[in-house]
Amino acid sequence: MSYMDVYNEWISNPYFDEETKAELLAIKDDDKEIQERFYKDLEFGTAGLRGIIGAGINRMNIYVVRRATQGLANYIKKQGGESKGVVIAFDSRRMSPEFSLEAALCLAANGIKAYRFDSLRPTPELSFAVRELGCIAGINITASHNPPDYNGYKVYWEDGAQFTPPHDKGVTEEVLAITDLSTVKTMSEEDALASGLYEVIGENVDDKYIKALMKQVKHQDSIDRVGKDLKIVYTPLHGTGNIPARRVLKELGFENVYVVPEQELPDGEFPTVSYPNPESEEAFELALKLAKEKDADLVLATDPDADRLGVYVKDSNGEYQVLTGNMSGCLLADYTIGQIQARDGKLPEDGALISTIVSTNMAAAIAKSYGIRFIEVLTGFKYIGQQILGFEHSGKGTYLFGFEESYGCLIGTHARDKDAIVATMALCEAAAFYKEQGKTLWDAMIDMYEKYGYYKDSIKSITLAGKEGLEKIASILEQLRNDPPTEIAGYKVLSARDYKADTIKDLATGEVKPTGLPSSNVLYYDLEDDAWLCVRPSGTEPKIKFYYGVKGTSMEDADKKAADFAVCIDEMLDKMM
Repeated sequence: MSYMDVYNEWISNPYFDEETKAELLAIKDDDKEIQERFYKDLEFGTAGLRGIIGAGINRMNIYVVRRATQGLANYIKKQGGESKGVVIAFDSRRMSPEFSLEAALCLAANGIKAYRFDSLRPTPELSFAVRELGCIAGINITASHNPPDYNGYKVYWEDGAQFTPPHDKGVTEEVLAITDLSTVKTMSEEDALASGLYEVIGENVDDKYIKALMKQVKHQDSIDRVGKDLKIVYTPLHGTGNIPARRVLKELGFENVYVVPEQELPDGEFPTVSYPNPESEEAFELALKLAKEKDADLVLATDPDADRLGVYVKDSNGEYQVLTGNMSGCLLADYTIGQIQARDGKLPEDGALISTIVSTNMAAAIAKSYGIRFIEVLTGFKYIGQQILGFEHSGKGTYLFGFEESYGCLIGTHARDKDAIVATMALCEAAAFYKEQGKTLWDAMIDMYEKYGYYKDSIKSITLAGKEGLEKIASILEQLRNDPPTEIAGYKVLSARDYKADTIKDLATGEVKPTGLPSSNVLYYDLEDDAWLCVRPSGTEPKIKFYYGVKGTSMEDADKKAADFAVCIDEMLDKMM
């Protein structure tokens, strides 16, 4: 069927509600808009479904959610897991409560019990709940840090991690097999409750989740001594983090926690920011203003589903310094692993630090310093969760810490996704620990640079929306694939990795070996002097991303090298656009 045929089906079929039809009839003379909404099905990416809210098969709406859930239900039945149930959470975004209820009712209609949270919860708690309740899968309705007009649908498997092969492919095949949306099963909320196939959950899971977080505290003694002296500014950016983050800090003994009032309450319109992303400088404007008023030691922001944590810390001069996701990840990795070693006298022989291919090379330096294994995985925290599951199944490997550059990490194994609540707790604990030594978190960061090297990592994202944008992204990647560079920003290319072709080519010898990772449309260049460049399309937004890193002899040297690298990327793009 052509996109226009599918459009006409939606406006004529009695299965679709009148509000949906009215929205579509309003664009009947806009062929380009009709094409954008109907030229393809919304696809599962790095983190499940994610798209603009609206009518159409390439949009987020109740019909797309039902279809995805029916496909998941069909796959669960084929796996023999229907007796275990599925837990469902949702965030503060537009339509999140409605989408989560639709998912629950579809599951119930398929004879699969749905456990749905009574109100919004953070992503890591959903991950925790999957294993706590012994479910076969989990669904989280969230678009994480995307703009307000987006929503999404993340699927988790029974290990608590976002689904990976073969389950992601299996569910996708089941979803795509549903060509008639009117065949999707559903039932009323009243009937679902009466059948016992729909249960509302909440406080009991909350208590267990918070208890699991507090088991990760390494220095309650430091918190007891100086926690009352630390001043912390926190913002949930209108999302799910407000209640759990404040609760865990209060229970640990941090008395001076100031929440940004304008951003405290959940609001899917995100009225104080254009982009509710803790990676964005704009997201911190109100928090930094409050921090200066309160003379805060650190400033923290969680994204709407509270799996990412953004950080500013005050230096010895009273200035606030931003920590990128790579910086905060390394700071917490070094603190967590170091304190485990200090507490136990040694680290496990099979201990591992896990990070992604687009994260800083400092991670490998930290692992080498501690004499532990360093594991690189593809972008997406689900691959870190997959490693933890592998450790459990094989009995070989001890997870010590995992993080990715996009402001996400996991301390402990209570969840299998990045957890900004436990990261909030750990950074405040680390601040107390270093304060007893007369240091700020910024001092601790500088100590790391001196020890491991001045690594500077960054990212350049280019938004290319719509069908034409996707074609341009594909063109850029193909140009690089067909004509790989031998020099980038003055650095000689040592090896070129093509994760789609599963090859790593040594440019000096011509030797080719496999990447050892799943197939992915990603290109990576190892450069001399510990520099690197990675190019990939975003799995959640219409963007192509250029990740890069350098290593300097000082902060100033690293900054200059990174700036020069950014200019080179612009020049590369100019030639390919």
